Amino acid sequence: MNILIVVNNPADWPLGIPNVRVVPAQQYLTDRQYTEMQNTRVFNLCRSYRYQSTGYYVSLLAAARGHKPIPSVNTIQDVKSRTIIRTVSDDLDEIIQQSLAPISSDTFTLSIYFGHNTAQRYERLSIELFNLFQAPFLRAEFRKEAGVWELTGIRPISASEIPDTHREFAVTQASRFFAGHRTHVKRRAQPRYTLAILWNPGQRQDCSSDRPAIEKFERAAEKLGLEVDLISRDDFARLAEFDALFIRETTSVMHHTFRFARRAEAEGLIVIDDSPSILRCTNKVYLAELLDRHDIPIPRTIIVHKENLDSVGAELGFPCVLKQPDSAFSQGVVKVENELGLRDEASRLLEDSDLLIAQEFISTPFDWRIGILDRKPLYACKYFMARRHWQIINPRDNGTAREGRVETLPVELAPRNVVRTALRAANLIGNGFYGVDVKQVGRKACVIEVNDNPSIEAGYEDRVLKDELYLRIMEVFLERIEKAKAPWGGP
Repeated sequence: MNILIVVNNPADWPLGIPNVRVVPAQQYLTDRQYTEMQNTRVFNLCRSYRYQSTGYYVSLLAAARGHKPIPSVNTIQDVKSRTIIRTVSDDLDEIIQQSLAPISSDTFTLSIYFGHNTAQRYERLSIELFNLFQAPFLRAEFRKEAGVWELTGIRPISASEIPDTHREFAVTQASRFFAGHRTHVKRRAQPRYTLAILWNPGQRQDCSSDRPAIEKFERAAEKLGLEVDLISRDDFARLAEFDALFIRETTSVMHHTFRFARRAEAEGLIVIDDSPSILRCTNKVYLAELLDRHDIPIPRTIIVHKENLDSVGAELGFPCVLKQPDSAFSQGVVKVENELGLRDEASRLLEDSDLLIAQEFISTPFDWRIGILDRKPLYACKYFMARRHWQIINPRDNGTAREGRVETLPVELAPRNVVRTALRAANLIGNGFYGVDVKQVGRKACVIEVNDNPSIEAGYEDRVLKDELYLRIMEVFLERIEKAKAPWGGP
């Protein structure tokens, strides 16, 4: 990848960084070689970004050339919006108050260099602001009123505005950012495209993929000419570097995974799982309404609120199951045995959500999980209930969990009505990557839920297809990237 630092005058950035070219702004705007340059990132360090200035046009034309500029024109405009500044101040209020609490004065200026400040105490605040306002160098202004700090302004600054005492630090952070926080491994061929995998190695429970599976994804991608970079929640500002994003971290709407999906889509990346899929799959109220409307078989279900709580037991009988709308990995799902238990658990869950799901309890030794990608079945598993428990996962008070065994079968050996029902349900969500949980009672197949971001762990879901499973998933990414980059979005 070509990395360009664009400045008004090369003297504004006299310090060299390996494999990074410093280009005068006028040359970048007028020289034909930059118009035709591909696979390029532009870091705009011009002295001014005001409307229709040289700095403004550097970012504008870089976007037109597909060079993914930082800052983008959108960021240049966002920092001028008082509404956006106030919203950000509210969203980051807890971090702002914690970070600035020791400061005795009523005003404070924070300098941010690629998401970092020279003082460690401001690290989290600097990262969050850089993720929201993606510019190489930022200066944020804060004011304290009645003991409460608020963000009053933020703006990109040019290289020439960096104090001499900060310049070495700024160059170090720039070098680290350009290196992508990774060690490059020699490859037999230049990768065609880049894939970011959002993954949290510290998430041992409830993770979508374990480390061996992630390594298998990396090897499969490399076979297809995809370069993989593992990223974390702190790499939000780097999304524009990539051609695709694969989320392998438990998703939620009120979570950084959803923000990553939304930003990646805005940057034109291929994203699995996409934000509409996350939104639809992570809310069981939505799923219940959607599946019922399209006549997909589901257990008898009631959408519960405070006004109809009295009728739940009579309609479903006992035991029945209550589900928090955004429950995942068996958490937020409770079985109630009687009216008293129903009232206690429903009252507790209704404190966080105005609506709940109540379903009839169907006892089976296992749930089918049909993995579906690109509207095609990919794998079939039997997830057995945890020993002496009614769920697949039996969480313990100490944070660990006991899980049932997993049996993986070729898709063609799974019951046809189970696979067909799973496909119908998943196709209502989209064309992403889903795990559909189905209970089979006799000849009847009932959809329990459609999961975005389904588990792929080495030795479990891949027992039948083995490495081919990872290759098939990476092939979908490659096909979608190539289609998106072809003229008019197709061959």
